[in-house]
Amino acid sequence: MQSLFNAIAHMHNTPEAHRVFHGRGGVYPDSEQWTLDWFAPVWVLTSFKPVTDEELAQCHHALQERWQTLAPGEPLNWVFQCRATGQTDTRLMTGSVPEPHVVTEQGARYLVHVLRGQNHGLFLDMAHGREWLKRHAQHENVLNLFAYTCAFSVAALQGGAAQVVNVDMSQGALAIGQQNHRLNNLPLKARFLGHDIFKTWGKINKMGPYGIIIIDPPSYQKGSFIATKDYIKLIRRLPDLLEPQGHVLLCLNAPELGTQFLHTQVAEAAPSLKFVERLSNPAAFVDVDPEKSLKVLHYRLASS
Repeated sequence: MQSLFNAIAHMHNTPEAHRVFHGRGGVYPDSEQWTLDWFAPVWVLTSFKPVTDEELAQCHHALQERWQTLAPGEPLNWVFQCRATGQTDTRLMTGSVPEPHVVTEQGARYLVHVLRGQNHGLFLDMAHGREWLKRHAQHENVLNLFAYTCAFSVAALQGGAAQVVNVDMSQGALAIGQQNHRLNNLPLKARFLGHDIFKTWGKINKMGPYGIIIIDPPSYQKGSFIATKDYIKLIRRLPDLLEPQGHVLLCLNAPELGTQFLHTQVAEAAPSLKFVERLSNPAAFVDVDPEKSLKVLHYRLASS
């Protein structure tokens, strides 16, 4: 665990939500089970293996010692989440969690919920994707598939998008997305469709064509989306949904599927899409094998 403790000893108290330590990338063999995230004012420590009370006490000591240096007199707030089995065990270890809990990233504000579920409302590894969209969205009609809590939509509208169409099966996630738009005082240019994407193509088509399409699906969600069989169905639709020279970000967070999986599917189902670049991941998410980390691939529709 020494690498984790080293990261804690050097961490900073900043307003931006970010990952502090990413043992899951395999770069730190002594701490592969651990991740540590900062959702101000709360630290969230996650283990993907069972832990002992002694290990938790050591983590508490390390966090407490560093926090006394960073914020003397301020209470330490930290949450522990164990994902060692199929179930998730989440505990508030000390301090408190604000309600509502609002964090910031790149000038945007987002609601998060660190005490329930595995997903906290904002995927920190996608920060560069949101940054890219904010830079490219001006005047564009944007389609955000698998929108979740609509962080991409917030970034697009902050970047001057003409319209964003958010589609997700989860009405609860979209409701949080609507709150995120209000938190940021955004213009009323976003739509929220709580539907199964594969049964909503008619509505999606009517609101197009799109200058930018974001596809950020779960890699495996039984009854909803399985990347190995469903991703190609989305890719096949893209040429008809895009404006000439339109952009696509294809996202995939499945360690077992590398970039070649997406390249092969695009070549088969939408050869008019031309690869531009793979977006980098935030530095904290370093991985010994980049093919196992988050993949965000930028394609563009070639001229006919």
